[in-house]
Amino acid sequence: MKKTIKSPSEKLQNGATENLISKTSSFFNSSDSYENSDLILLGIPMDYTASNIPGSRFAPKRIRELSYTLESYSPIFDDSIDGKFYDMGDIVMPWGNIVKSIKFIDDIAKNLIEGGKKIVSIGGDHLITYPIVRQYIPKFKDLVVVQFDAHTDLRDEWSSEKYSHATVLRRVHEVIKKGNLYQFGIRSGSKEEFYFAEKYCHIYKNEVYEPLKRIIGSLAGRDVYLTIDIDVLDPAFAPGTGYIEAGGISSKELFDALSLLLSKVNVVGADVVEVCPPTDNSDRTSAIAAKLIREIIIGLNKSR
Repeated sequence: MKKTIKSPSEKLQNGATENLISKTSSFFNSSDSYENSDLILLGIPMDYTASNIPGSRFAPKRIRELSYTLESYSPIFDDSIDGKFYDMGDIVMPWGNIVKSIKFIDDIAKNLIEGGKKIVSIGGDHLITYPIVRQYIPKFKDLVVVQFDAHTDLRDEWSSEKYSHATVLRRVHEVIKKGNLYQFGIRSGSKEEFYFAEKYCHIYKNEVYEPLKRIIGSLAGRDVYLTIDIDVLDPAFAPGTGYIEAGGISSKELFDALSLLLSKVNVVGADVVEVCPPTDNSDRTSAIAAKLIREIIIGLNKSR
């Protein structure tokens, strides 16, 4: 019989340590029952692969705080977030140790997925997506990854490192089936990355909603993991990120695309990454992220 996490403090399998989870606050009105919640919210405050401005490790805390400025009701999904998920808290990361951090994320994601849970994660830098997706593969062998992002993130190495926010989708591409990576909103990357994406992935430059609407039928009936890098938004909407890239989409387009995806496709997990509170003086970026997470949680529950 497979072991699952009964509480945030229970020792995980695969040799992980007991105190991997720190819970100081909750996103909105979380359920108080892990066992009765199919959806788990998990903070992953890792940002030490940031190559420009660090600080996304503070995002889970700030996004949780700003969740209380939102209404619980979503007019998009005609439903409320209250009690429809369990906020597990944040992984306590081994500061600066990338390999050990990935192992921590691996172990926790593995236990959650084997326990029948869907995971919604708050980053942290974009590297957190890789170990989570890797743990979804045994259960969803034909998993499709949908990426909303300004950057391709398809470098094989960045500063001689294989594991980085700039290489994360290359690592993801290596563990999912060929052709199962869909990239939307892309407007930055090396020439080699764009060539790689055009050959092996489905890349849609600059826009998100219109190309998603065109291809949504091809995702019907498939299991999808969604990763949203907040820099897919134009800096006018989301200045609080570590790597600003001009020419992005509006917040309206992002929410329209999100509601389309969640209403038409079987999304099995999601993350929101690269929010950087130290550069977000107005809190507008963190507030958008909080609303995105609210919509994701409600949308996932509506689709069950």
